[in-house]
Amino acid sequence: MPTEEELRLEIERLKAENESLKKPARGQMFLKVSEKGALSVYGLGRFPVTLYREQWEKLLGMGESIRQFIQENDHLLKKKE
Repeated sequence: MPTEEELRLEIERLKAENESLKKPARGQMFLKVSEKGALSVYGLGRFPVTLYREQWEKLLGMGESIRQFIQENDHLLKKKE
C-alpha cells in the first residue's frame, strides 16, 4: 500500500503531466475562440490567423477556387518549409 507521501507525489506528477498534455505540441495547429469572439487558428505561423465566423464561412466556401488558383499559379507561389 503506498504511503500518503507517495500518493501526494503521484498526484503532483499526474497534474504536471495533465497540464503538459493540454498544451499543443510545437508546430501543431489548434483552434481557439478569441476574446472578441472570433475564431483563431494557431500553428500556421508566428501569429494566429483570426477571422469572424462569417469570414471563415466565406473563405471555406471558396476552398475549391483557392485550390485551383494555387495549382494555376504554383510557379509563382513560394513554399515555406
